[in-house]
Amino acid sequence: MGVFVFLPLILPLTAWPVARLAEQHLHPRTATRLLTVLAVVLALCSTVCLALVMVVGTAQLPGNPLPDGWSDPEVRAAVPYDEVVGKAAIPALCAVVVACARTVRRHGRVRRRAHRALAGLRETEVAVLPDAVPYAYALPPGGRRGGGVSRAGAGRGRVVVTTALLDRLRPAERRALFAHERAHLAARHDRYLLAVQLAARANPFLRPLRTAVAYTAERWADEEAARVIGSRRTVARAIGTAALVSRGTPLPTLAGLAAPGPVPRRVAALLGPAPVVRHWPPVFTAVGAAAWGAAAGTAVSAMSSANSAVTMFLILHAATPL
Repeated sequence: MGVFVFLPLILPLTAWPVARLAEQHLHPRTATRLLTVLAVVLALCSTVCLALVMVVGTAQLPGNPLPDGWSDPEVRAAVPYDEVVGKAAIPALCAVVVACARTVRRHGRVRRRAHRALAGLRETEVAVLPDAVPYAYALPPGGRRGGGVSRAGAGRGRVVVTTALLDRLRPAERRALFAHERAHLAARHDRYLLAVQLAARANPFLRPLRTAVAYTAERWADEEAARVIGSRRTVARAIGTAALVSRGTPLPTLAGLAAPGPVPRRVAALLGPAPVVRHWPPVFTAVGAAAWGAAAGTAVSAMSSANSAVTMFLILHAATPL
């Protein structure tokens, strides 16, 4: 495998330029999908290679349950600096697993708690809470009907908004709010946000993509809301008003009109012309070059991790006593 086993750990750096440029030059729907795919693939590749290096490190530990042949010099030679890197990979992979597990657990806990809070309300698409704290967010389906989750919450998502926020919005801005949150539910933006959250937990070099997707997902919903109600300026006013009075959303993976982030940039984008819808940016542009660079880095990462996995399998198979 040689040094190629380490490439997927650092190749996420190739996606940094497109993470920034996609926010500015791509349609938010295209940017969200592109960055999410890049983040997930790069995270999987780096995790695979980290696991392969960990196997070599674990085989060196006394009393480990692995076959004795896996600690042979031929196996250890597959990873450069195996004594240091192999052992360092053990706590690194454990940290990745723990961080991802905590993220998924917290995500599920907050969603279940939010669904239980709506159990006594009418089973409508919009749930209005009599709360003095202004906030609103899109609550995706609960996925099951047991454990205190209502039928409405289990089967479809709901828009959650408090009376305090509605009182601060004009009728047209309320329509913009509801259109924005429905766009989040229709496109299942919570899945994109959770995917990039997990990717960033797996490899810290992917944090810029997580930040970018959090922004582009909101911009995607902004554009959908503007298309539905027919006024970009009204959506911009609703965002500005909600951002001034709202506390945001209870979880980064639950999207909302006043989600934390560069609200002035969202407002400025809505006050300008609508973005052009393209499935892939033009090649001879900065964002096009960045996109192709990220795609090439992702392809190399995938090939390196696949090659390393196959090579390690063959080496371990040969070293395993019959």
